[in-house]
Amino acid sequence: MNDGLIDQRVLTQTRAELGANFIRILGYFREDGLKSLLAIEQAMREQNAVAMVLPAHTLKGESRQFGAETLADMAEGIELIARKCVETHDKPTEALEHVARLRPTFQATLASLDRDSNPLAQRKSTGFGKRPVAL
Repeated sequence: MNDGLIDQRVLTQTRAELGANFIRILGYFREDGLKSLLAIEQAMREQNAVAMVLPAHTLKGESRQFGAETLADMAEGIELIARKCVETHDKPTEALEHVARLRPTFQATLASLDRDSNPLAQRKSTGFGKRPVAL
């Protein structure tokens, strides 16, 4: 299933490179991504651009590793806004819209990665002699 959140070419390459470690590393992405997400949200509540830079940068890099380009682009946007605000000593209010969309995008990305990575993905048969179709 391709919902546009994952670049399948990158995901396939990462899966091949990581081999048996793929599922474990994906688990780290889930844990670290949530930590980054929570840190970004907290920094937004506190209007703390400095505290926003590193978790946004981390989320961006880890997302790209799995081909999660939409999530990576959002994190990069937040990072760039935060860096600009650090330089200009402004509050990161411009990042609010991006931060508000980050959690649902993160959750949808994880769901997509789970579907794409599950070797026991459910298949639906269209009838005897027909090829199974992915749900």
